[in-house]
Amino acid sequence: MFAHYGLKIHFGYRTFQWESEARGKAHVHVVIIGFASYDTAGKVIYETDSATGSITAIPAKNISPYLVEGKDMAVVNRSKPLCDMPGIGIGNKPIDDGNYLFTPEEKAEFLQKEPSAMEFFRKWIGAEELINHGDKWCLWLGDCPPEKLTKMPQALARVGAVRDFRLKSKSAPTQKLAQTPTRFHVENMPKHNYLVIPRHSSETRVFIPIEYFSPEYVVGDSCLIIPDAKLYHFGILSSAMHMAWVRQVCGRLKSDYRYSSKLVYNNYPWPEKPSEKQVRAVEEAAQSVLDARKEFPQSTLAHLYNPLTMPPVLVKAHAALDRAVDAAYRTQPFPTERLRVEFLFSLYETLTKPLLAKGKKK
Repeated sequence: MFAHYGLKIHFGYRTFQWESEARGKAHVHVVIIGFASYDTAGKVIYETDSATGSITAIPAKNISPYLVEGKDMAVVNRSKPLCDMPGIGIGNKPIDDGNYLFTPEEKAEFLQKEPSAMEFFRKWIGAEELINHGDKWCLWLGDCPPEKLTKMPQALARVGAVRDFRLKSKSAPTQKLAQTPTRFHVENMPKHNYLVIPRHSSETRVFIPIEYFSPEYVVGDSCLIIPDAKLYHFGILSSAMHMAWVRQVCGRLKSDYRYSSKLVYNNYPWPEKPSEKQVRAVEEAAQSVLDARKEFPQSTLAHLYNPLTMPPVLVKAHAALDRAVDAAYRTQPFPTERLRVEFLFSLYETLTKPLLAKGKKK
């Protein structure tokens, strides 16, 4: 519509939740957009304060498709990070019909029959296990030598079941995977500690719970993996600044966050040339967040990041982290999320201009 009709947004009412008195009401989020195929002066952005319910009218020179002050531009999928940051990838995808995944009870029962398979079991982490401390195990036979596998009839039976399942698939690539039934369709197993982000997370959380894991874990494809993430990267991704970007550009499942590599992470405009002091401040604040979590070893990430049960010490640690991250972007603080988004889109435009100019054709 922007390209073909010269669309201009005249006013925009930013996202608000529609409250209905109907029984069994659906959770509906609404935006109101006034637009035309011509430009006008006096553009206005309307915003509701979630705490007080009051409405603010903000004058704007131009309203972007994200209903913030900015250019008529949209974020599209990007195959690599916009900034010089670690790459991100999807977790492991077995396509095994459940043959390689076990509950603790199923694992114990299996090992009673096949005790020599113990060395091939590894802890499995999906989004559920990450957020709620679920307990699941993976039988990883991709590196199992043939002479050992042949001596484990129970494990061999699982491999045969996986091969048969893949052969019955209507997908030609899946049928081809039947030739290597001990391997996964997607394999992503870093050799060092790595950062894990759930692909789906509740919209009620102020932050998406992310966590470090060591190589002995196998992460499923309901999560994303950043193999070379340092404390600085954890700090930025756990900040209000990054979450403002997430809420603006991510996909949604119902109204929950649907974090993606190509749309969210790879397009994220990181701080430009932060000083060593700024990086160190973010790292120290990020470590304080991790330390605050450790004070509650029995609490899941779901408990820790529920707005009603989030411990004060963790709230305080995140507030300090937000200040450190904000300072890496600019000296002035960001009093509202809308101002964060406007700043990030302005930075995004600056960073993408050279790329657009380079790829422009006559």
